[in-house]
Amino acid sequence: MKTIEQWFSEYSESHQNPANKLIHWFCVPSILFSIVGLLWSIAPISAWVAMAISMLFYFKLSFRLSLAMIIVFALSAALSEGLGEYLLPASVSIFVVAWVFQFVGHNLEGKKPSFFKDVQFLLIGPLWCLGFLFRKFKIHY
Repeated sequence: MKTIEQWFSEYSESHQNPANKLIHWFCVPSILFSIVGLLWSIAPISAWVAMAISMLFYFKLSFRLSLAMIIVFALSAALSEGLGEYLLPASVSIFVVAWVFQFVGHNLEGKKPSFFKDVQFLLIGPLWCLGFLFRKFKIHY
């Protein structure tokens, strides 16, 4: 299995353009929330199961980043619960708009999204954002 640094290095190859990076800062968390919201709309247990499975992958890569992801998932779950009847339309809208912007960002970058190479990069995106924050605040992950 690749290390977290190997994942980040490979992910970063297609995320060099400043505009693409900025788009990712907004869209990656938005997509993550929208997926939790879509699953929550089906049944909250489906969202919890998906988050738990994701956490197994994350804990293999970095304990500290995994703890941060628990907070991200908990906030996504709380927001999903709080949106009530508006959750499904909000999640669908956020999902579509965020993906459109992601592809705009990669068009600006001139490179395909990493997940076309390996679908696991869909799980790496949120960690990549958190990893940046950890490095900025000099927190070892």
